Amino acid sequence: MISIIITAWKEEKTIGKAIESFLNQDIKEDFEILVVCPDEGTKKIVDLYSKKDKRVIHVQDPGKGKPVALNICFKVAKGDYLILTDGDVYVGDNSVNALMDELKKDNVGAVTGRPVSVNERNSILGYFSHLLTDIGAHDTRRKYVREGKFIVCSGYLFAIRNVINEIRENALSDDAVMSHMIRKMGYRISYAPEARVFVKFPTSFKDWFKQKRRSAGGYNQLKDFFPNHKRMRSFTAEIKEGWYKPFIYPKNFKEFIWTCLLYPIRVYLWLLIFWDLKIKKKDFSKVWVRIESTK
Repeated sequence: MISIIITAWKEEKTIGKAIESFLNQDIKEDFEILVVCPDEGTKKIVDLYSKKDKRVIHVQDPGKGKPVALNICFKVAKGDYLILTDGDVYVGDNSVNALMDELKKDNVGAVTGRPVSVNERNSILGYFSHLLTDIGAHDTRRKYVREGKFIVCSGYLFAIRNVINEIRENALSDDAVMSHMIRKMGYRISYAPEARVFVKFPTSFKDWFKQKRRSAGGYNQLKDFFPNHKRMRSFTAEIKEGWYKPFIYPKNFKEFIWTCLLYPIRVYLWLLIFWDLKIKKKDFSKVWVRIESTK
């Protein structure tokens, strides 16, 4: 059996589409959809689906953070396999079967899906979202898996064997933490590019920087949780993995200019992250902010 866990908070506008994207698939085995949320708005939508289909189940979230919500779901999930995703994204056709076909291979403990941007490519941030998901995430994961290297699952959509009892309640990047935990158990992590998940990315630079700085706090935290593990994301890793690769992506002169602009913007981003972590020494658990333009 498969337990699909959807974490949500104030996602009444998107949770219906997230649930339907699973219900409309021809999934090969029995499954349940656990939607964990703390707010009444989202819960009301989930209850409507629960009345129509008993496989959709609301799980009460006490509102103490996503790790706590996930730990509750780990205890009530009936499946031997777990699929984790968010309430503000939706999955593509056959994504579940694609994840499960890969997860059931020998010694695979987790499988990540492929984020796909729904933003228009005709704006600079929309273009960045396509470039970074296609070149930065998709191509890198394919390369790493082919070479037998460790990859981190995307929190937008990934599947794991039901081998994790709980994660630390102060974990900022739960997807990365679970990836490292499964790696520590001796499993390998694979990639199913056919398992697509459609994501709306920030539409303003203010939100773009907020999102990137927020995720950086979680990746920095991994040094304390898993001191002997090599991290997948860092400033040096971006350079080593091919600073030239984005230049094969533009389709026209405007996109080429945007690609050139991405480099100083990324450098500025990493300087901000360095300022947050090393100079100001911010507690990222207290500066988590909701990114409204991604909803």
